[in-house]
Parts: sequence; structure tokens; C-alpha cells
Amino acid sequence: MTPSEIQSRINNAKALDFGIIFNESIELFKKSWLYGFMLQLFTIIISLPFIIILYIPLILLFVAESQDGQFETNEFNTFFAGFSILYILFFILGILTITVIQLAMNASFFRILRRLDTNQEVKITDLFYYVKGKYVSTLFLLMIMAIVISIIATLLCFLPIIYAMIPISFFTIMFAFNPELNVGDIVKLSFNLGTKKWLISFGLFFVANLVIMILTMLTCGLGSIFLAPFIYHPSYIIYKEVVGFDDSNLEA
Repeated sequence: MTPSEIQSRINNAKALDFGIIFNESIELFKKSWLYGFMLQLFTIIISLPFIIILYIPLILLFVAESQDGQFETNEFNTFFAGFSILYILFFILGILTITVIQLAMNASFFRILRRLDTNQEVKITDLFYYVKGKYVSTLFLLMIMAIVISIIATLLCFLPIIYAMIPISFFTIMFAFNPELNVGDIVKLSFNLGTKKWLISFGLFFVANLVIMILTMLTCGLGSIFLAPFIYHPSYIIYKEVVGFDDSNLEA
């Protein structure tokens, strides 16, 4: 779809029912929970090497410099002063890389939701559909835009971030079903969609997070790896009802 077609659908969108969207999200979750679990699992696996590399030098330093149960703070300060810039750069680059990969996998998960919703075949490898060079640059720019907008909104007495978090949450799904659009169009259309359906989106986001938090507590934290992906389902249903789909890219 072209940006003008998407904009027209947003402008002419019908009113949405909270209960219907939430119930449809639950029904879709029954089909997608396994792929949501795999999304969480792959995210952990991808992040783990970075976490190990990040913390091993510190652990080794603590072990090497601890004497009689007391840590030599001067040695630590000397070490950190010598490697702080390199360490910080590595940390930032690592976080950005992992975030871009996670965004690509989240976009792929939205594509899986559409395939499940239309009873099409899904493979585990579909989780990596957007983890490709031709999509990474767009996702990287979207990530930077989200960070910049979040920082600006937070600096404006914090309250604007409550508004901005909803349009930002539509960045990934707008990209997932319209990867041919440029970054500017994705951001603009996401804000239009998020503004048009802000209240119901915020309510669904709040309730879904509350349900996930309660069930996670009841399962002593173990349930989060299965339940966390539920947060994407209301966004999918809202997008489905407001914008709709051009399913040609699902055949690839």
C-alpha cells in the first residue's frame, strides 16, 4: 500500500471495541504462543554472548584484585580509567546491535501472527524473515528515531512520553507490513495511527501488561518467557482493523 492509502484508511477508521480486540488477542495468542516462546528464547540466546563478553572482564578483575576478602578499589579505578571509553563504546554498540536484531525479530513475529491469523503455514525460520541486510538499515534508523523522540518527550516534563510511547509502539508493525516505505513515512503513519487510536491502544497496552505481570508473579517469573509476547497481539488486531493488509509479502 502507498502512504496515501494507509493514511486514508487511518482517517476513515471505524470505532474499535476494547472487549472484542482483547478477546481476539487471546484467541490469536492460543495459536501463536509457541512462536512467541521461541521469540523470547532466541532473543536470550542472541543477547547471551554479549552479556558474557561484557561482564567477564569485570568478574576476572574482581577475582584477580581481591585480597583477603577486600577489593582494591584503586586497582579497579585504574583499570576502568584505562578502558572506560572502549568499554562504553563496546557497550553502546552491543546494545544497538541487539536492539536492531530484536526489532527485526519482532517485525517477523508480526508477520507470523498474520500467517497464523489466515491459517497459513509457519516455520520457526520465519522469525528471522526481517533479519536481513536490506531491512537492517531501515530498522536501525527507526530505532534511532524512537530513541530521539523518547529523549525529547522525556525532557519535556516527562508527560509527553506517555503520549509518544503509543505511536512509537506502532513503528515495528508499520514496518513489518510495509517494508517498502521509507523511515519518514513509517514514523508519520505510526504517529497518525497512534494518535487516532491512542486511548484504546493505551488501555489495551496497560491491561495486557497488567495481566502479564500478574500471571508472571503467579508462576514465580517462569511464565514471562511464554506470556511476554502477548503484548504484541492487541497492536496487531488494532492494525488489522484500522489499516488492513496487503498479503502479497506473506508469500515469500
